[in-house]
Amino acid sequence: MAEEAKVVVRGPGDASHATWAMGSLFEHLLLPEESGGRLAVATVSQPPGIATPLHRHTREAEAFFLLEGEMTYRAGDETYDLTPGSFIYLPQGIPHAFRTRGEGPVRYLALTEPGHLLALYDEVGVPASALRIPAEGEGRAMAEEIERWNAVGPRYGLEVVGPPIPA
Repeated sequence: MAEEAKVVVRGPGDASHATWAMGSLFEHLLLPEESGGRLAVATVSQPPGIATPLHRHTREAEAFFLLEGEMTYRAGDETYDLTPGSFIYLPQGIPHAFRTRGEGPVRYLALTEPGHLLALYDEVGVPASALRIPAEGEGRAMAEEIERWNAVGPRYGLEVVGPPIPA
C-alpha cells in the first residue's frame, strides 16, 4: 500500500524525534511516511570540523539551506563556501562532501527526495536525550559509528567514493 501524504505542522522544538549521529543533532521535522514517501526534512546542528567523505546517493537528491555558521561543500568538481542564507541542491548521483568551518556550530535545513534517506541517521546514531549537539562521550563512539555507516549505508544507496575535504 502506498504511503499517504498529510498536512504536517511542527513548532519550534517540536520535532517528531531527534537523533545524535556524526557528533550532530538531527531534528526530524517531516518523515517520509508523512509525505507519501516523497520528502523528508530535518534541521541539523553540527560542531565545527565535522566532515563527510566524498560520497553519492544512488536513490535520492538532497538540498540544504544554511541557517547558521559556515560550510565548505564539494559537489562534483566544484567547491562552494556556504554562509547563512546559502542554499545548495544536489541531484541524485552527484558525488559530494562537506566540512563545517568557523569557530561555532552550523545549523541547516536538510531535505531529501524521496524521503527515506534520513532514516539512515536513525540506524547509525542513537536517540538524542536532549535537543543539543551531543557532548563528548554521548552517542556512539566514532569507530563504532563508522562501522555502522559502512554496514548500513549501502542499503540506502550510499556509496563512498573519496576522502573528506581537507581541514
